Amino acid sequence: MRNVTTEWTRIQEGDFSVEEEVNKVRESSKRIGGIVTFLGTARDFSQGRDIHQIDFEHYPGMAEKKLAEIRERALKDYDIIEVSIVHRVGKINIGEQIVLIVVGAEHRKDAFRACSWCIDELKRITPIWKKETTPGGDIWVEQHP
Repeated sequence: MRNVTTEWTRIQEGDFSVEEEVNKVRESSKRIGGIVTFLGTARDFSQGRDIHQIDFEHYPGMAEKKLAEIRERALKDYDIIEVSIVHRVGKINIGEQIVLIVVGAEHRKDAFRACSWCIDELKRITPIWKKETTPGGDIWVEQHP
């Protein structure tokens, strides 16, 4: 499958800059009056278990395609101006950044609604899988809270 990473959506192994992504959205239009972000980070406790590390795997090509589809649907269905989505894969230590969604709109309510929809849709349709390393061994997480 071809690489469908775009300027606005990507999957990567290394960390990302929240400031750079926010600035990219802010600079996309002078009509933007509100920017909403969702930043997901690796926590040390989940479903009653201590977590030492998280590992994300993805379906290359298809996962990037789904992120691009989420962006396009958000731009079409919500009154927003721009969206950036970044998701990391590979080994992620506790406290590190995992996923970032940045939404710019003329008004905050539209940006909040779109950002919330984007993260919910990402978890629902994007083929990215999470494995948590616990004291009792590795556990693949099936549901997305």
